[in-house]
Amino acid sequence: MSRVFWDTNLFIYLIEDYGHLSERAVALRKRMLSRSDQLYTSALTLGEVLVKPAEAGSEHLRQKYEAAIVTGSIVIPFSVETARIYASIRRDRDIRPPDAIQLACAAHARVDLFITNDERLSEKTIPGIQFVTSLSTSFL
Repeated sequence: MSRVFWDTNLFIYLIEDYGHLSERAVALRKRMLSRSDQLYTSALTLGEVLVKPAEAGSEHLRQKYEAAIVTGSIVIPFSVETARIYASIRRDRDIRPPDAIQLACAAHARVDLFITNDERLSEKTIPGIQFVTSLSTSFL
């Protein structure tokens, strides 16, 4: 069993149709379930995915996202301790603030694997996270 953090886009691919990316996210989630891996994400992820349903006034899409995230994963809040980790990560100015929040939440939870669709992040080494990888190269 592994502790796996999903960045925001993976949930979008899981819920909406993005062709190959969606197929990859669905296959990854099925593999995680078969292995009894724990899925983690942050409260920021929930906020980010709810923007589109809010803009469209789509209660149905909002409910799908909330159900997938709140009932299907462990949602990590942005706490004082997480803020300290965030500050350390942001010393690397190549990491954008939202990405640093995600990484800080994952590091605080001491996840084994952080999966993103941002290839730049897969090159980073973050204390508290064993591996950072992209969806295209995830190996679960």
